[in-house]
Amino acid sequence: MNRKTFKIVTQALLVVLIFSCTVKQGDEKKLKEVSFLTSDSVKIFGNLYIENSGSPLILLFHQGGSNSRAEYNPIIPKLHKEGYNILAIDQRLGGQTYGMYNRTIAKFKTNPHTYCDAYKDLEAALNYVKSSSQFSGDIIAWGSSYSGTLAIQLGAKNDSLIKGVIAFSPASGGPMAPCKPDEYLKNMEMPVLVVRPKSEAEIESVKDQLRIVNESGHQFYLAENGVHGSSLLVQKRVGHDVEESWNVILDFISETTGYNN
Repeated sequence: MNRKTFKIVTQALLVVLIFSCTVKQGDEKKLKEVSFLTSDSVKIFGNLYIENSGSPLILLFHQGGSNSRAEYNPIIPKLHKEGYNILAIDQRLGGQTYGMYNRTIAKFKTNPHTYCDAYKDLEAALNYVKSSSQFSGDIIAWGSSYSGTLAIQLGAKNDSLIKGVIAFSPASGGPMAPCKPDEYLKNMEMPVLVVRPKSEAEIESVKDQLRIVNESGHQFYLAENGVHGSSLLVQKRVGHDVEESWNVILDFISETTGYNN
């Protein structure tokens, strides 16, 4: 084989290899970019990760200043490996925390919205899933910081559609005061798990919130080592092992949905 022929063959094999790897990765992730409108006509962008139409689906909502891809990129593979379908959206309040960018707010010239306004984004995500014929499994709403509070509200108002709620560091003060979760928690019958790093439990408003969670028959978990929001599950961000925290989350989802991969 001469040098020219060898080069052509090598290039052809490289193309085949790249294509094979791409197909394999695409098959594993089953990733689909989606968009849909809220009730007030905001276009929401997100990623849909499909594993099996009958498996539970987790709605992932990010914290303030963030976006779904950056915050959840280290988390989604673990959930996907467990067999769960996932819809992760960019809400109307967010940014570049952890990198990447928020596709929804990138379309705004100005952003007049409040954190409480973003409830409509969560509601639109739920409506998008329920209007699709490709899913039949239970739904879990999962929120981080301000969206943890909104996820509680979503569960309270949609108890016939949502099986359970996981709220990481749900915010209740400042701009979240008009839509704080306290009254929703008191009247919810579905399983709710509130997750926080132990360091946050010393804050007076958090003490009050955890008391309401406990008195209302819900669950809470305080991670010995953790950070604010869903990043409590990311070892690189926490700086400590996060296996125990992951076990708590996965056990809650499994027990709530009755699903075992």
